[in-house]
Amino acid sequence: MQGFNKYYPPDYDPSHGSLNSYRGKHALGDRARKIDQGILITRFELPFNIWCGTCNNHIGMGVRYNAEKKKIGAYYSTPIFSFRCKCHLCDGWFEIHTDPKNTRYVVVSGARQKDEEWNPEENGGFAIHDTEQAAAPLDPLAALEKTTDAKHHVEKVQVPRIESLQQLSEHYNADPYSLSSKVRKRFREDKKVEKLKQKADDELKGRYGLPETLSLAQEDEESRQAAKDEWDKGVRELELRRQAKRQRMALQGPLSSSSRTQTRSSGSSGGLTSLRARILENTTRRSLPRAGQTNSNK
Repeated sequence: MQGFNKYYPPDYDPSHGSLNSYRGKHALGDRARKIDQGILITRFELPFNIWCGTCNNHIGMGVRYNAEKKKIGAYYSTPIFSFRCKCHLCDGWFEIHTDPKNTRYVVVSGARQKDEEWNPEENGGFAIHDTEQAAAPLDPLAALEKTTDAKHHVEKVQVPRIESLQQLSEHYNADPYSLSSKVRKRFREDKKVEKLKQKADDELKGRYGLPETLSLAQEDEESRQAAKDEWDKGVRELELRRQAKRQRMALQGPLSSSSRTQTRSSGSSGGLTSLRARILENTTRRSLPRAGQTNSNK
């Protein structure tokens, strides 16, 4: 199958091998221009602040260079690499090696590392001292006593504990099939009870129009007793309100009847008075024209 983003010339023969070998190039391109010397061009980032030895300028931690990476040795099975970089402020070169023994980097030539070790005593703190005392000469009797105590501890504490753990492990692993059957049976029973409870809750929610997301409390003796107490409390409060209403109605009954009678009597008397006034007014109006006609006839 033809590779992607690769051009195969018409004179290419598969017997030539890969395209890189056919064109005489390395797979890493220009980074491998010194691969015959064991040098690979790689991107290297300064692990600490340094002073360039050629121009004496400060180069900050984190500056990246196209370094010449080369294996120069090994610490046991861990290789030691050398990174040779060219300063970007001048034409000088500096070299940094890895130090697997102390898990750090070391400036070998061309620059010097900036000393940033913090001394607490120089900065108003307390000096750090070795709290471990020098090892005292070994006392044979003390060593024997220590060994005897350790042996008694193993025989009286650790061995019984290990034996009890082994017995417990044998008890649970003697017949794993029967234990698994018991666990699965109990799980099925619990699942059945849970399904019945869920069905009852759904029926209750559908009966009273409750939302499906509402979670109902688990019914038990304590919840039943609490619900019964709340019901009795509500019944008592309702009965008290009814009694208070009856008492108010009994007190307001005579007063309301008397007020209604007074209202009716006052209304009837007022109506008679107004009717009498209207009759007198109409009689007066009718008598005035007649008196005027009589005077004119005379």
